[in-house]
Amino acid sequence: MNFFKSIFQKKAFYTNKYFLVTLIFLIFIIIFSQNNLIERIAAIQKRNELLKQKEYYEKSVKENSEKIKELKSNNALLEKFVREEYLMKRKDEEIFLIVDSVEKKK
Repeated sequence: MNFFKSIFQKKAFYTNKYFLVTLIFLIFIIIFSQNNLIERIAAIQKRNELLKQKEYYEKSVKENSEKIKELKSNNALLEKFVREEYLMKRKDEEIFLIVDSVEKKK
């Protein structure tokens, strides 16, 4: 600790031209340059977020393509899917929907 106190107490330390040029350069790089540190950190965070989204969508596409492949190969499964998702029915059939009171409040 005494070492740092002795360095900062010397006037020659912060009046040194190399120190001043280095300090100005660092300030310029961190704040004012085109590729400044603040924008760089924001870009890295955005990139990581986009990579997570990419991973999620790739997983979703894979699951959906498997589901489509299954539905195309099995007619019984296709009929079940259509009846459940789109509430389709046959001509002589009636469908009764039972709605939960909990779901109704939402």
